[in-house]
Amino acid sequence: MSSLSNNSFTQPSEFHLMCLPGPRSHQLGLSVVLALLFIVALGANALLLLTVRLEESLHQPVYYLLSLLSLQDLVLCLTVIPKVLAIFWLGWWSISFAGCFLQMLIVNTFLTMESSTFLVMAYDRYVAICHPLQYPSIITDCFVAKAIVFIVTRNFLLLAPVPILSARLHYCGNTIIRNCLCGNLSVSQLSCGNITLNQLYQFVVGWTLLGSDLVLITLSYAFILRAVLRLKAEGAAAKALSTCGSHFILILFFSTILLVLVLTNVVKKRVHADIPILLNVLHYIIPAALNPIVYGVRTKEIKEGIHRVLRKVRG
Repeated sequence: MSSLSNNSFTQPSEFHLMCLPGPRSHQLGLSVVLALLFIVALGANALLLLTVRLEESLHQPVYYLLSLLSLQDLVLCLTVIPKVLAIFWLGWWSISFAGCFLQMLIVNTFLTMESSTFLVMAYDRYVAICHPLQYPSIITDCFVAKAIVFIVTRNFLLLAPVPILSARLHYCGNTIIRNCLCGNLSVSQLSCGNITLNQLYQFVVGWTLLGSDLVLITLSYAFILRAVLRLKAEGAAAKALSTCGSHFILILFFSTILLVLVLTNVVKKRVHADIPILLNVLHYIIPAALNPIVYGVRTKEIKEGIHRVLRKVRG
């Protein structure tokens, strides 16, 4: 769709997402699973946000951070999954040039925002367990507001160049993206120009952000574990660890799927080409569906708040 005329390039007006081509029955089966997970993710996160909003007892920094995580999950779900379902159900394979890079921007920035949010939540648990007397003066509403500004600014400024660099490339004919969404590498590989800068920038910035978050989260939990092991009161260690359980499970959801996705891309010659694509899609829906459920089941205050909100709705 792009052409070279008078030594100038004409960019394509749209791309085409080749999302898991295969038997129609397989696509329909997968789409049903994705649709169910999508409904669960939307409903569970919306209910959690509504509960925190309506229940004054949940107007605390830790629940504001959880609400931020739910908002991020909702944005990622709404950015990726409806388009995937439209491809499977309606055959809407095309995505506009601008829409493609907008999706790339949202996916890149919000994915790393989630990682940063987990880091702030880990710090919250560290202060709660290692410095409980100072917790009310350290983890305040002002702290949460500053943390949100930091998370948004840091990730947007560092990752906004990724779609900008890709959009500036010249696309000379091939517009078929072998993915279900507009990933930087999937799109830039269609270019007839040099994409070394795109690859290098995403690799360095992406893994610097995710890697630094993971290191700091690990250090937080190492300090937490050391503090817990020093507790001598009966049941104190178990109670302290239970306050971290939900958060730790959420981190496992996020990091495990991401790790599997990375490993399958590394050994992609040994696995079917559709496996990394499928894992990439699942990474945006499975944590989003399970995160609010885990907190709702494991956190007494949220569980009771949800029950009260549901009673108000029914009444």
